[in-house]
Amino acid sequence: MPNRMAGVLSMVVFAFCLVLGIQAGNTFSTIVSRALAGMAGTYVIGLVLGSVAQRMLDENLKDEELKLKNPNGTGSDDR
Repeated sequence: MPNRMAGVLSMVVFAFCLVLGIQAGNTFSTIVSRALAGMAGTYVIGLVLGSVAQRMLDENLKDEELKLKNPNGTGSDDR
């Protein structure tokens, strides 16, 4: 999941940077270099966000599995 999220976010930012660069009238090399820089930065951010989302899902699913296995609520750390 983290890799997929990072890939999707970075491609969206790359396309967005291309469109904005063309609208601004920048040269081809400027457009592509800035779009690649934005894509690389967003990929790193996407990896972090994807890892956080994956951990959150794993923890919540583990808690739900425990609740299903133990419907009385004994032995769980419910608040």
